Amino acid sequence: MKSIHELEPVAVFKYFKELCDIPHGSGNTKAISDYCVEFAKRLNLEYVQDELGNVIISKPATPGRENDEGVIIQGHLDMVAVKDADSEHDFDKDALCLEIDGDMLYAKGTSLGGDDGIAVAYALAILESDTISHPALEAIFTVDEEIGLIGATALDMSSVKGKYLLNIDSEEEGVILVSCAGGLSGEIKLPVRRVDKNGICFKINIDGLQGGHSGTEIGKERCNAIMLMGRLLFDLHQKMEVSLVSFKGGEKDNAIAKDCEAVICIDAEDVPMLSEEMDALGALYANEYLTSDNGLKLALQRLEDDVVSMPCLDSISFEKLVFMLRQMPYGVMHNSMDIEGLVETSMNVGIASMLEDAYEFELTVSLRSSVNSRKAELNDKVRYLVEFLGGDYTVHGEYPSWPYRHESVLRPKMVEVYKELFDKEPEVQAIHAGLECGILLEKCPRLDAVSFGPDILDIHTTKERLSISSVERNWKYLVELLNKIK
Repeated sequence: MKSIHELEPVAVFKYFKELCDIPHGSGNTKAISDYCVEFAKRLNLEYVQDELGNVIISKPATPGRENDEGVIIQGHLDMVAVKDADSEHDFDKDALCLEIDGDMLYAKGTSLGGDDGIAVAYALAILESDTISHPALEAIFTVDEEIGLIGATALDMSSVKGKYLLNIDSEEEGVILVSCAGGLSGEIKLPVRRVDKNGICFKINIDGLQGGHSGTEIGKERCNAIMLMGRLLFDLHQKMEVSLVSFKGGEKDNAIAKDCEAVICIDAEDVPMLSEEMDALGALYANEYLTSDNGLKLALQRLEDDVVSMPCLDSISFEKLVFMLRQMPYGVMHNSMDIEGLVETSMNVGIASMLEDAYEFELTVSLRSSVNSRKAELNDKVRYLVEFLGGDYTVHGEYPSWPYRHESVLRPKMVEVYKELFDKEPEVQAIHAGLECGILLEKCPRLDAVSFGPDILDIHTTKERLSISSVERNWKYLVELLNKIK
């Protein structure tokens, strides 16, 4: 079995291994930023490092290419740091344990950070080479992309001279991305009042769902457990008096909630009816999601044998909470009329929380659109609903869309070179998710940008795998692009 040091292209995997030796989870990027600076110093290349740790490294054009428009190679330094439950890996100090299985490179027990360490490795290998023909180069490495595009948002691009932006933050070989959605996260806090209620308490669980990324999977009609719990409480309340004690669901604002639990209190005489209604509604919901999310499960657990007194939401607070969940925009709002199959505007409800002693119901949502005005319209709609019900709504992490550029020199060149190398057409696509391109183009509108990359499977999980052969093909592609972009 080969070691990583024997893999082609050698320079790319050498630098990728060195990057994996440095802990660089989001929020912990100083060491990897300093590593890039030391690289620039060693090669006598100009560099800028800002207070956050963003790094820009510049390299002059090779002889004869001085008059060609400059190229920017861009990626982010941070990785999503997750590990298996039984892993003892310490992301603050331990190097990743790299393993090879056939064509796949992975990290034992942890995420790999191919997103986006491979972009940094490509750029460093290009900057180091003295045999590759290229125009003036700028490598832009940003920090904390995975937790809100923080580095790109703060980046000063006033000194950047390049015209063509090669963002290497995509995970499917043969796909060239030319547009992405903008987005924001919204935090909702709805005040609630509580009264003591005597009754029988039950825990309701919704799980077995696929979940998924709220950008790439939102158009697949997958069930959102938080939204379904709101519907379930509404449906049950049509048949009996239901009092709510607690509510908790979801993990991330940009992930479709795949589980949710609520504790309710009902009158003792309604216990048989509750069981019957749960069975009937479970069958009803499962039938609706039979094709798109067929693992849906509803479970009912009795918490006490006897009647107890619990601090439940009063009737008005319960009505407001359920009304908000039933009326909250969710899913696909608009589809693109320019690009077939592309979701233009969407809304996800990602996290819900109200502990049994809490006096606020908290909800975190994620809005996306490739049309900034429609993102603003959807955001206004959510704000209007929340504030009408007496809640507070705050926005953070807003980032702009990357609009499709109808007149592009770079896009057809990318297609031409790919076809010459691999004798097939690449797919030109847009994505309903956020990339740093939108932020960088807002700062520097002259940029002609694309995003591409090698095959990386199951990113942001401990099953993340990077295709070795795909890295090699994309290296050849990148080198030839630099040769042909004139």
